[in-house]
Amino acid sequence: MADLVVERLLAWRVPRAFGYPGEAITPLIEALDRSGGEPAFVPARHEETASFMATGHAKFTGGIGVCLATQGPSAVQLLNGLYDAKLDSKPVVAIVGEDISGPLGAAHQEIGLSRLFGDVCNQFVRYGRNPEDVAALLDQAFRTAAATRSPTCVVLPRQLQETLVPDVQTYAAGVVSATPGEPLARVLPHEADLDAAAQLLGGGQRVAILVGQGGRDAAAEIIEVADRLGAGVATSLLGKPVLDERLPFHTGVLGEVGTAAAAELMGGCDTLLMVGTNDPWTGYFPMPEQARTVQIDIDGRRIGTRYPADVPLVGDAAETLRALLTRLRGRPEQRWRATVESSVDRWREVAAERVAASADPVNPQLVLQELSARLPGTAAVAVDVGSVLYWYARHLVLPPGVNAQLCGTLGSMGCALPYAVAAKLAAPDQPVIALLGDGAMQLNGLAELITVSHHWQSWRDPRLVVLVLNNRDHSGTGGGRQPSSDPGNRRPDVPYAGWARLLGLHGVRVDRPELVGAAWDEALAADRPCVLEAVVDPAVSLAPPEPAFADLRGLYADGAPARKVREQVEVTANAEDLV
Repeated sequence: MADLVVERLLAWRVPRAFGYPGEAITPLIEALDRSGGEPAFVPARHEETASFMATGHAKFTGGIGVCLATQGPSAVQLLNGLYDAKLDSKPVVAIVGEDISGPLGAAHQEIGLSRLFGDVCNQFVRYGRNPEDVAALLDQAFRTAAATRSPTCVVLPRQLQETLVPDVQTYAAGVVSATPGEPLARVLPHEADLDAAAQLLGGGQRVAILVGQGGRDAAAEIIEVADRLGAGVATSLLGKPVLDERLPFHTGVLGEVGTAAAAELMGGCDTLLMVGTNDPWTGYFPMPEQARTVQIDIDGRRIGTRYPADVPLVGDAAETLRALLTRLRGRPEQRWRATVESSVDRWREVAAERVAASADPVNPQLVLQELSARLPGTAAVAVDVGSVLYWYARHLVLPPGVNAQLCGTLGSMGCALPYAVAAKLAAPDQPVIALLGDGAMQLNGLAELITVSHHWQSWRDPRLVVLVLNNRDHSGTGGGRQPSSDPGNRRPDVPYAGWARLLGLHGVRVDRPELVGAAWDEALAADRPCVLEAVVDPAVSLAPPEPAFADLRGLYADGAPARKVREQVEVTANAEDLV
């Protein structure tokens, strides 16, 4: 039966499964070994990183990620990566082996898997009971993951994995035949809704467009709509790779990790077009009743959850925008666009000043800016949580076409290096950059470098550069707070570059600002994966932008705006938990 599972993985075009070996999935791992590496089994150092790798595979490739674990504590460790997949809408199938002996409720390592995975897998947790049902059960799990863009779980008892497959499978009434699914259908809104959206957008005087990850593959359409409406554009963190950030009307990332220009765009607009975004930074959205809104999303359940939508458009972003363009007229008056571009220019001057500011020993913003000038146009970028996320959002300019991914909604630390491994295994001929803080590196990065050292010699392009911002700060973000003088409150200073060299990888350590560019050059030219350890100043301020609501402050005579601004700022302060 384990060989049949492998056949279904091949039928669904799964190139590899990530996991941690255990007795309850031994038959399946042995079957994967017999398959000659198609699909391959990739052992991680921990089940949590295996689930992050599966989610990273789904994020970087657009395919379905697969992770393997056993029951009990091994299954528990999958939850972090699976919740990442759920909240960022990525399809992942978790296959969990179970080897229970003794009475139920008293068996060793027994955990109620249905309840454990019920929430994260949207109640799709299925148990294999009979050999005749396994193929259809796996197909249903993959089809559901693809259709709902979410994780699912299949539990396979070890005894079932070892069972012989019947020569003739009988199908009772109601049993779905085992047939791999095809890509999802084309989805377009109703004509009347498109007409209403075009009328609303055409009537706006100050249009803002907020782009999320759902805008991927729709960059040309978004730019054309923005030019037609004279609009400014901002993106969510997940939407950062969608558009060329060098565009003069691109205000950057919205939210606490983002730019002042994006906050000003939201504060000044009277009309908002949201494209494929579920951005949690609602404290930076327009104030209630400030802007009339059109929202495009493939998942109708998301429309109106972050900001009220006057016209909801359920459909594919590119197709929907193309349909809108046939209904939108050009706007000759470009005063709002000029205002947006002036705001962008001011922000870029501020950003340059921040990068140039002195620090002890190295300004972390400088490290990301120096990468901008050197980032290969074919690279993939994986970003972790913490202060590195702020510097990535503001100072790393992604060339068009570069795929960058992060744990955008769950905001779990320790995702970047597992993501990078998944991206590199999926495309061994592309360079991959992982951006981490020292906290994430100590959490699981030091261990997963072993995975890198195990695989890198088979990669056509050996470049996988792991940037570690070593600020020795326990707070997780840096935040501009002065580091504690108590050694017990500081993170241990680990020789990250030295650890890489012990594993047979390359390592570069830089603690002088004038050498940062040369350090990047060395790391990107190395003939093997490299850890670039930058010793940076934890006291550099994160400086979140202020939400901007200037257009509304003069409209209320009773002090209401001040109260509303305070409420919005309080919401923003609480939103840090979501990054």
